[in-house]
Amino acid sequence: MDLMAELLADLRAETESFEALLRDVRDGDWERPTPAEGWAVRDQVSHLAWFDDAAVLAAGDPDGHRASLARFTSVDDVAAEARAMAPRELLAWFRASRARSLEVFAGLDARDRLPWFGPDMSAASFVTARLMETWAHGQDVADALGVTREPTPRLRHVAMMGFRARPYSFAVRGLPAPAEPVRVELVLPGGGAWTAGPPDAPSLVRGTALDFCLVVTQRIHLSDTALEPVGEPARAWMEIAQCFAGPPGKGRSPKSGVNQGHSG
Repeated sequence: MDLMAELLADLRAETESFEALLRDVRDGDWERPTPAEGWAVRDQVSHLAWFDDAAVLAAGDPDGHRASLARFTSVDDVAAEARAMAPRELLAWFRASRARSLEVFAGLDARDRLPWFGPDMSAASFVTARLMETWAHGQDVADALGVTREPTPRLRHVAMMGFRARPYSFAVRGLPAPAEPVRVELVLPGGGAWTAGPPDAPSLVRGTALDFCLVVTQRIHLSDTALEPVGEPARAWMEIAQCFAGPPGKGRSPKSGVNQGHSG
């Protein structure tokens, strides 16, 4: 299986997992608050649907997407605009938008360059980003509903995006990225190993893929995980890690505090 075929298969599987969360949600639970401040379950769904539509535009009409950036205000405004929609309309919107995006992505080469809300990305990274977003916002929905999701080996894609976004995590905050390399050593669901970075790097992050992915998507505070950042470059990165495009995320407070801010 080539890279794009693998990514698309895993994006479809992650989509099915997300839809399964919503299958038995009662109408009233669409208004249930999620850990993202000010966002209900419905807002997580409209966010994914809106950005799937944006992804279709970026892939099919790059110039049109670039022109649309001037009209974009914020993710909070996107959520607010969709709050008049009934749950069944939201779900239908997400399903249609995701189906269109999958169809468009299937015609791309992994090396094609696509514009987005941050730096341009390869098509492979673009599809990985949609998988990451689906997983991360699915986590918010699961937390709101009190559902525990079983992690899957698909987390390797989120982990890779998180690792590659290390320089971006600093740049988006106007900070210089440490020159020292960092190694990442993770245990995947099922017990497999996932590694990235130079084997001899003196600074490293070790732990589970789930903890790492929750941190780089800013779904949990570093102190609430069992991750082990070894060395100052690793710790400095993990404290601000961000693998999603856009302005610096607020992240989440430790469990002893109050959750804050949506991310991604």
